[in-house]
Amino acid sequence: MSITTSAFAPRRRKVRVLATLGPASRSPEMIRKLFVAGADAFRVNMSHGAHEDHALAIANIRALEKELNRPTTILADLQGPKLRVGTFADGIVTLKTGDSFRLDRTGEPGDATRVTLPHREIFEALEPGTRLLVDDGKLVLRVQSATHDLIETLVEVGGAISDRKGVNVPDVVVPLPALTDKDRKDLAFALEQHVDWIAISFVQRPEDVAEARRLIAGKAALLSKIEKPAAIDRLDEIIELSDGVMVARGDLGVELPPERVPPIQKRIVETARRLGRPVVVATQMLESMIKSPSPTRAEVSDVATAIYDGADAIMLSAESAAGDWPEEAVSMMDRIAVSVEGDAAYKARIHFTETLPDRTTADALSAAAAEIVDTVSAAAITCFTSSGGTARRIARERPAVPLLVLTPKLATARRLGLLWGAHAVHTRDVASFEEMVAKSKRMAMRARVANAGDSVVLMAGVPFGTPGSTNVLHVVRLSGDELRNYKQGDD
Repeated sequence: MSITTSAFAPRRRKVRVLATLGPASRSPEMIRKLFVAGADAFRVNMSHGAHEDHALAIANIRALEKELNRPTTILADLQGPKLRVGTFADGIVTLKTGDSFRLDRTGEPGDATRVTLPHREIFEALEPGTRLLVDDGKLVLRVQSATHDLIETLVEVGGAISDRKGVNVPDVVVPLPALTDKDRKDLAFALEQHVDWIAISFVQRPEDVAEARRLIAGKAALLSKIEKPAAIDRLDEIIELSDGVMVARGDLGVELPPERVPPIQKRIVETARRLGRPVVVATQMLESMIKSPSPTRAEVSDVATAIYDGADAIMLSAESAAGDWPEEAVSMMDRIAVSVEGDAAYKARIHFTETLPDRTTADALSAAAAEIVDTVSAAAITCFTSSGGTARRIARERPAVPLLVLTPKLATARRLGLLWGAHAVHTRDVASFEEMVAKSKRMAMRARVANAGDSVVLMAGVPFGTPGSTNVLHVVRLSGDELRNYKQGDD
């Protein structure tokens, strides 16, 4: 269909909204409602559901993308290793604080004194004094001794424990790869479906990211979920190897004391911004909206804080995947973002993080573009990019005006859905400077980011179509007649 004005226009806010799809939201009708309500990107959670369900959801997103002629971002989130105890003879037992409790590898049903832990790698990694957190940290076991097939613990925090409850090991690096056999199958499926981002869980070290990047082989962008304390120790290295990162606060909040999560969240956001990588803040953002049509005031404040910190995207999990109010949850995210970004103090707050340009032409021009916008009161920045690198550099500066990204590669346009402030348009490439100027002015008018008499800052690389060649910064003024002889399909 033709591009409608409403479909082509950018959102009113810069931060992106990432909505998780699930049983409550994977239908074509609900995906459309979520998009209209404010969803910029969609997450497919590979921890739940069959490939057939995910394939249908992806097809529904692509159908809407084609209808609206608007590149739409799909993120496939891999489950990662899940450490769990075995089963109990009676299904459930109660561990008392101060009692001894043993974990072994016998495979026999457990009781109040022992249970199987079918993960050899944990036995090899533990030392006396380290903790095991069971059932999202509800129970705490302190290791007294560990061999290759037996772990003796003291119950520090007791409670009920039942079959296959999860185990977290926060104090050591567990010698497990970030990708399980299931993850590899899910990854192959996701790449066959041409998703735009792959999120990997259980990242502990840069080597985990490097392995995933090798398997993805450039077919999608790579997002590392920061959910393990070990990842914090090597945060810069992990982010540098990633295309983006996620603050996975749920698992961080299990393995770390809750009071440590907020400063770590700010550190991750700051580091990602400094290194020029999109950063997503996730987990329990509007948790009460799973069952309620409105959030708590504390949840609204939490979402607002992530936006004030300059996060690229904020994510809904069960709220949109399995909740009773998925459309309302997305709409609430959108309204919070519009309100925060309308605050007179917002611009100063997002620039608390200093993002010094690297010693490259592209970084220097990006920093200059943000300054020129303020100096000449430009209405927008338009950039031409093949790989998306120019757009990421500009977005790192958090300019005060819309960023219109023009790219001849659909894959690039789709991946930019997690980038702060970017409105990506898939369009034919340009062959000359004059054509670049004409198209920039025309697209700015079509996207309604500028009007007659407005100035627009242009960025591109010459020769055109060469990744990494950003070397042009140009300011133009719109006359208002840029669309006079324009015909649908010219771009």
